[in-house]
Amino acid sequence: MSKQGFRGKPNGQGNQANRQAGGNHAGSRRSGQRVSASAAGAARERNAQTPAAVADRLDLPVEKNGEYIADIVGLGHDGEGVGRVNGFTLFVHGALPGEKARIKVMKLKKQFGYAKLLEVLEASPDRVEPPCTIYKQCGGCQLQHLSYEAQLRLKRQTVVDSLERIGKLAVAPADDRMSSADVASSGIVVHPTLGMRDPWRYRNKAQVPIGQEEGGLIGGFYAQGSHRIVDMDACLIQHEQTDAVVREVKRIAYALGITAYDEESHQGLLRHVVVKIGFRTGDIMVVLVTNGSRIPGEEQLVERIREAIPAVRSICHNVNTQRTNVIFGDKTSVLWGQEVIHDYIGDVQFAISARSFYQVNPVQTEVLYGKALEYAGLTGSETVIDAYCGIGTISLFLARHARHVYGVEIVAEAIADARANAELNGLGNVTFAVGKAEEVIPAWREDGITPEVVVVDPPRKGCDEVLLETLLAMQPERIVYVSCNPATLARDLRVLEDGGYSAVEVQPVDMFPWTTHVECCVSVVRE
Repeated sequence: MSKQGFRGKPNGQGNQANRQAGGNHAGSRRSGQRVSASAAGAARERNAQTPAAVADRLDLPVEKNGEYIADIVGLGHDGEGVGRVNGFTLFVHGALPGEKARIKVMKLKKQFGYAKLLEVLEASPDRVEPPCTIYKQCGGCQLQHLSYEAQLRLKRQTVVDSLERIGKLAVAPADDRMSSADVASSGIVVHPTLGMRDPWRYRNKAQVPIGQEEGGLIGGFYAQGSHRIVDMDACLIQHEQTDAVVREVKRIAYALGITAYDEESHQGLLRHVVVKIGFRTGDIMVVLVTNGSRIPGEEQLVERIREAIPAVRSICHNVNTQRTNVIFGDKTSVLWGQEVIHDYIGDVQFAISARSFYQVNPVQTEVLYGKALEYAGLTGSETVIDAYCGIGTISLFLARHARHVYGVEIVAEAIADARANAELNGLGNVTFAVGKAEEVIPAWREDGITPEVVVVDPPRKGCDEVLLETLLAMQPERIVYVSCNPATLARDLRVLEDGGYSAVEVQPVDMFPWTTHVECCVSVVRE
């Protein structure tokens, strides 16, 4: 039996509750059994606004601040356990499916509520001890208490559930005894999630908020559900060099009298330290985001950073004076070194500037794009359209295998980066355009551009409805859908299926180990 944060009972409820907890074995407790002492009947008479009265008014089977035994039946979108008490749903951070837990109800709504995990009474066999010392405080990871093998199973199941519940799509059973033909004929094949051989230290970019405490600057990540900075010395999902860079910048900036930004007062200077690292090249870029255009002791700051971090190739300064949660402002300048650093996805080189988007897990990006290339089925004679192309990562990855690739993206700055990266790699068979995909692609069609393959890699909100209508009108032979949100993927696949296409197979890829996020690559063919 493992214990999670038991500190007794507030408001005089502890004695009876502790006697009940000590007098029963976990195995004999029924789900939904009330553990805490209660004088709820008398309290309801005295005050109609007590938590018990509120629960009665909403006709709920649980009370706020009440303690119960819950069965954990699943995981929510943010990695919280989905608990059941007397048929009522409670989200419990830190609990895992298959567990029985003692919980305290913290917040109630009509159909669900939130509870705090007090004690794990029956632990899941997939529960592990998180290696990160600040895991319980930091909001960066959600699943370090779940074994990596279980995470991969969970992410596949998340995709399956979305396809079946949201898309109303048939999913083939995961049955090794069935032939591949029988599996394919019974629905969409959802493969096991492709995980990492080593799921640590995989991120090539860190955006670290800076704060100030007595004795120095702090920097780390925000605590869950807040903007309180949790200071860190090491982050186990960031590249090792990131830890050293952030530590040295905090030390040097404090020694030079540079203050941290305070978002409440809008005072102070240093807001964020952004670190970008080329995994293949070893290049490091440091971006200092400040609440003002002038950095006191700028020359000394640059010199000391260079001395402390010999691998640094670029030190940039971004100015953001707005009262906003957005990290970057509009103005960026180079304090020292190169304007960009470089890295590779496969054999394609990319220039990475201070504000340009680049996939944060280069190892798994190559896996994901390799699957996209496989599903595209290119022979060298095809015309390909890449909708939502960003800085052209997928476009350039496919261009070496296609006759011509057309990429469209609404962000002009991203298209400028895409064109520069095409030139960097000597790829002349790529054309990029700025605009909405649902407007640019029909214009290309009028110009006689008819793709055999269309790749879509939309944001979390999924494909624009007009774009889906455009795809159905164009009738490409194959559509490769790269998704970062299984829910909107399922919704869009339903539209494509109703329009004469068939989703053949889905490959989940674990781009972000220890979090709830999962990416997918889907093969969609015209029937």
